[in-house]
Amino acid sequence: MSVLAVLLALLLEQARPSLPITRLRLVYAQWLDGVSRNFDAGSTRHASVVWVLGVLLPVVAVAALAMVTARFSLLLAFALHVGVLYLTLGFRQFSHHFTGIRDALDQGDETRARALLAQWQGVDASELPRTELLRQVIEYAVLASHRLVFGVMFWYVLLAALGLGPAGAVLYRLAQLALQHWGQQHPIDAEPMHPRVLDCARSLWRAVDYLPVRLTAFGFAIVGNFEEAVAAWRRDTGVWADANDGIVLAAAAGAIGVQLGQAPGRTGPVAPATNDAVVDGLADRPDEDATAAAGLTGGSPPQPGHLQSLVGLVWRSTILWILLLTLLSIANLIG
Repeated sequence: MSVLAVLLALLLEQARPSLPITRLRLVYAQWLDGVSRNFDAGSTRHASVVWVLGVLLPVVAVAALAMVTARFSLLLAFALHVGVLYLTLGFRQFSHHFTGIRDALDQGDETRARALLAQWQGVDASELPRTELLRQVIEYAVLASHRLVFGVMFWYVLLAALGLGPAGAVLYRLAQLALQHWGQQHPIDAEPMHPRVLDCARSLWRAVDYLPVRLTAFGFAIVGNFEEAVAAWRRDTGVWADANDGIVLAAAAGAIGVQLGQAPGRTGPVAPATNDAVVDGLADRPDEDATAAAGLTGGSPPQPGHLQSLVGLVWRSTILWILLLTLLSIANLIG
């Protein structure tokens, strides 16, 4: 049932993008606001309570619904699996943005491409040079493909063995949405209203995403340039401030041979960490070490062709995991 549910959800999402997702996000944001407002008293313990109520309580509700439907009707249970995956898997939630930017660049309309990037990510892209524009588009697309596809699939498959696949998909998406919501509420240059809640959400999101990022990176290595992906994974993960993001971005960069990471004047939510003291002493370093120390992965500077390479990488990786899921399902039936 898991394989069929994933395939059907992906087909439905491609044919008819999930229309209720924006409304459901608004409802969930209101839920998070209410929970944090009523249960956050400023301590670490209260922050954990807020996260449990904000994230785990809906997950438990979905798990209970999955158990009830499975007990009374396999067809209803299958419909629940497909429906939850339809709402949580999100190829079209990022692919149409990515495609629009790629088409604009193919037509030589960089102004429109910058406007589409700003609309997609809510960043100021008006002054981005072409190479940096391409770099940011690739990075955002890599992270989106992981968070909206591969991470959701991992947790769905992991709990599907217990009949709780929908709860796994919901756990992953809600953990990410909770962090995103509380993070957007508290800009870096402002005093956060719920700092401990935000810290708790960040720590637990890293725990939830710990295995998925490594499997996504491994998938990129298998379907891309394996040696370069593994080398970049080991060498360049520290280029980014967030270790989980760094793993999947470095592996993707090596898999398609593109240079990602820090660039002059780089800002933004996926901007990597840099070490100015190291950058100042690069005169006697090899080129590869200098590139890494300056905050860049190996590979060549981003070109339009890398966008198409990334599309192929994501689709091949998707097919890989679906095939593996199919083999596991067949082995389970035989056993």
